[in-house]
Amino acid sequence: MSDRFQIRMPPNVQSVQVGEHPVVFIDDFLEAPQALLEVACASRYEAYPGMAERKGYPGVRAQAPADYSQALVALLDPLIRLNFGVPDELPLRKSICAFSLTTTAPQSLGPLQRVPHFDASTPHHMAVLLYLCDEQHGGTGFYRHKATEVQQITAQNREHYLDVHYRELNASPPRARYFDDSDDCFELLGIMPARFNRLVIYPGSLLHSACINPARSISADPRSGRLTVNSFFDF
Repeated sequence: MSDRFQIRMPPNVQSVQVGEHPVVFIDDFLEAPQALLEVACASRYEAYPGMAERKGYPGVRAQAPADYSQALVALLDPLIRLNFGVPDELPLRKSICAFSLTTTAPQSLGPLQRVPHFDASTPHHMAVLLYLCDEQHGGTGFYRHKATEVQQITAQNREHYLDVHYRELNASPPRARYFDDSDDCFELLGIMPARFNRLVIYPGSLLHSACINPARSISADPRSGRLTVNSFFDF
């Protein structure tokens, strides 16, 4: 395995409680994050699936290097099992590892891109996010849905949550903005701030949203935009 994307050892694994759930993060994650940034700058990007329909991630992506992805798996498979109670017997399934840039202006967002979302309702679906941008680009916010009291979407509450949520969307469409603070429907529980070379791990079933600074973050330039490396682990 290549060592160009070496993880700093030992990793400084930290955990914070956001609402009822832990969010794990590792600062100064890579020994040489600039090397990964240079790859990102030389990569070819394309729109995320669903972007034309104004759904899903509001930006573009490019595949991240395989050796970075392999290094990630070697560290995070046992780390996630330990910190999030994933049973040892469950096999790991990992999605594409991608550079991501937010490129959609607030006024062009679809209704579902203007509110907190969840990635999956399965119990061990984990989102892994490496920030290759600094604190000027906001962070990741986590929320409670006020009407249902839900913070995490499960197989048991998913249909009820979606029924109530869609009724709210139809009755009062959200204004064209990137969601960050609380509103009538969602309470902000906490924000994990962006920081260059910070890795963040959390269950994809949590209600969350990228907290975007439109004045700085809407850009297809990896050197100045909100550049992250996104991956998902499922067990």
